[in-house]
Amino acid sequence: MQEKLTDSTRLQIKQWQTKMFWMMWITYASFYLCRVNISVAMPGIMQEFGLTKTNLGIVLSSFFAMYAIGQFINGQLGDKLNSRKIITIGLIASAIMNFLFGFTGGLIGFMVVLWGINGYVQSMGWGPTVKAMANWFPGNVRGRISGRLGTSYIIGSALSWLLAGTIIKYYGWRFTFWVPSIICIFIAIHWFLRARNAPEEIGLPSVEDQENGIENTEVRKDEHIGFRETLKITLVNPYVWFAAFGLFGLNIVRYGFMSWAPTYMFEEQGASISVAAYKAVALPVAGVLGAIFAGWASDKIFNNRRAPVAFIMLLLLAIFCYLFRVVPGENWVLSLIILLFIGFFTFGPHILIVAALPADFGSRKAASSVTGFIDAMGYVGAFLTGVGTGFLVDNFSWDAAFYFWVFGAIMAALMMVFVWKFELKKG
Repeated sequence: MQEKLTDSTRLQIKQWQTKMFWMMWITYASFYLCRVNISVAMPGIMQEFGLTKTNLGIVLSSFFAMYAIGQFINGQLGDKLNSRKIITIGLIASAIMNFLFGFTGGLIGFMVVLWGINGYVQSMGWGPTVKAMANWFPGNVRGRISGRLGTSYIIGSALSWLLAGTIIKYYGWRFTFWVPSIICIFIAIHWFLRARNAPEEIGLPSVEDQENGIENTEVRKDEHIGFRETLKITLVNPYVWFAAFGLFGLNIVRYGFMSWAPTYMFEEQGASISVAAYKAVALPVAGVLGAIFAGWASDKIFNNRRAPVAFIMLLLLAIFCYLFRVVPGENWVLSLIILLFIGFFTFGPHILIVAALPADFGSRKAASSVTGFIDAMGYVGAFLTGVGTGFLVDNFSWDAAFYFWVFGAIMAALMMVFVWKFELKKG
């Protein structure tokens, strides 16, 4: 006869869920300290070494290309291996690449290699984090937890911009790579020492046992279902592909703004680079609210359906992207308000596509694999916007870049229509 879940066990689960959530949050946020700092450093790098936007766009795209490859590989490994170990390795390796980047001396080839390796090791973060989230939190709260967890990379972006903007003001662009690398090494060690992969590994009931109210204190491994099965779950379901192409379009917008917004405001709106960095923080600040709202709305209003929320927000994102370009730069209040809406409507659908949907499609056993595949396709879009935006601005105008970003948002919205159909069939 199976024992029912006791109050003491429920309390232990709750305590561990809280502990794991905040460790996942802090650790993944720190990845962004060694990732979006380059967008603030770019004007200084271009000025010192006489490089073009296309040159720096190639550096950005090397990151995205390697991140896309790494997401697919490390997504599969995240289901097979220990999340605790793979996240630690990724964060420490990223810190080392950032430290070395300050010594590149304007050599584009060296920059491309280092930032490309950084892209690969950065991909060891998100898939295994979603895996840990799926291991610790049952499906009926996954939308809300995904939304809250998504604020980690949004606030991580904001903190990276604030830190880099402050550092560059007083010490120069090189320190925007050196200081974050030191911080991240300490956070990686903390994660390795304190995190655990799944409740069953410390003698607590698995999420399946929790959902069925079963007391199970047997210590056991979080078993891998096999690469053949995780690949099948990832590659055979057409709706996983629709979600992946949705992220492809969304990342054209997201990384268009995250990589190029400080440069745009510096060149077109007359802001100093430190002020441009501070103003760009509006994107992730509003994105926090967008992620929390999207996760809540998908659970509570749309009955655990993610696609309708994402579809509506993506259409509104396309509209506000267009408005940001046509509003005069000197009207900084209206420009800032539009930027806040862009952040809200970017990060809301993003967290649904990269966290809630993968866990829904893949169950917790293939959560990292599905996340890795969807995110890999998303970073193909990010790759295109890295070098593509630089090329469009250098050879045409900022108008061309904004039309490219609007196209990405509309494409993503169309993909969500197909995912919505899947969710309706699923019931």
